Amino acid sequence: MKHHQLTRREIVENCIGKGLLLSALPLSQVRLLSAWEEGNAKAAKPTPREVLGPFFKKGAPNTRVLHTPGSPGFPLRVTGKVMNTRGDKVPGAKVEIWQADHAGYYDLEGFRYRASLLIDEKSDYAVETILPGHYDDRPAQHIHYMISAPGHKTLVTQAYFATDPFFEGNPDKNYTKRGMVSDRELVRTVTLIEAPGTPRASITFDICLEKA
Repeated sequence: MKHHQLTRREIVENCIGKGLLLSALPLSQVRLLSAWEEGNAKAAKPTPREVLGPFFKKGAPNTRVLHTPGSPGFPLRVTGKVMNTRGDKVPGAKVEIWQADHAGYYDLEGFRYRASLLIDEKSDYAVETILPGHYDDRPAQHIHYMISAPGHKTLVTQAYFATDPFFEGNPDKNYTKRGMVSDRELVRTVTLIEAPGTPRASITFDICLEKA
């Protein structure tokens, strides 16, 4: 006889029927099931993890401007927020960012294109930098992240760019090329901003942490 595997909804219904899932308020079974499913729908997926890489360096400054005036490279603004899988803001998080310069080189002597941001009660961040260059070992442009916060698992990940020639105009198909990117979600849409003076690119890279 073929075994029927219960759906998630059937499991919850069984729990309600057996008194394993209760409400502090007088709700009918239908309303209780609906409330449970709505709460699960609001749960966010954690940001996919990536490798740390060999170029991480402790002690980066808490600065939101990673480049200096006149630096070569296309200006880039990166913004985002830090939340957890419950949908809560995560004030007190530390967001460490590092990247290559326009030519694909990392500053191993100082802290150029490196920052360690302390997130306030708004739980958002913004940095002004440049589009990182390519290098042989990892030919896709990327920005490294390490995020830590009290009561949460430390996350190591990377942000990539949908406009990168590495993806040949089709990141949906090519993000797995050469095993470069672990998850399509990490490849971000790029917006071109026609600001006064020099135009710049912009991406949004939100962070979702798991509770410890």
